[in-house]
Amino acid sequence: MGSAKNSSSAERKARIEEMRRTERARERRNRVLVVAASVVVVAGLVVGGVVLVNSQSDKKDSTVSGDAKSAGDSGHFTTGKDGVKTWSGKLARTHVTTRVSYPMHPPVGGNHNPVWLNCNGDVYTEPVQDENAVHALEHGAVWVTYTGKAAKADIDALAAKVKKTPYSLMSPYENQAAPLILSAWGHQVAVKSASDPEVNKFFATYVQGQQTPEPGASCTGGAMK
Repeated sequence: MGSAKNSSSAERKARIEEMRRTERARERRNRVLVVAASVVVVAGLVVGGVVLVNSQSDKKDSTVSGDAKSAGDSGHFTTGKDGVKTWSGKLARTHVTTRVSYPMHPPVGGNHNPVWLNCNGDVYTEPVQDENAVHALEHGAVWVTYTGKAAKADIDALAAKVKKTPYSLMSPYENQAAPLILSAWGHQVAVKSASDPEVNKFFATYVQGQQTPEPGASCTGGAMK
């Protein structure tokens, strides 16, 4: 009897020890799985954070640096009975630091340089940057442009008008369809001469006109060209 009892006790201890070993092994496996899962989660968070930062960085870059291939504009010109062309559609207004390819020449709106072109009756004798001039249009300026085909008398007369008109500017611009063109934000007209009645009408309507996205914004303290 004693021998049988001792044998039964030994077997029970052996089973208990085996169960303990099994439990310890299971705990070790669980710890490994938990650690592995934690590593995966942390790695996922790190990767996700990097992707988010890069995404935000890309977004910031697209806003600040801009797209050199697009003005961000969509739409087309419609021409009124008075010959004034009005842009029908979207004119983007994002500040960019690269060159912009505009769908119209001279441009009447779109993404533009953060620094506006001085437009307090400024007459430029050399071509100016489109991106700075567009910012001036955003401030409510009228931009007079001319090609080498324009008569000197008309150039001089328009220059005199610009010099005495705040929120206006003038510069040569060879890449345009007519010798004399007047532009404002979203609007443009070709005139036959400085005495064309549309000149005074365009100035009266669009210098700080209702089309101005930023009425009252400065036309001084910007870029000279």
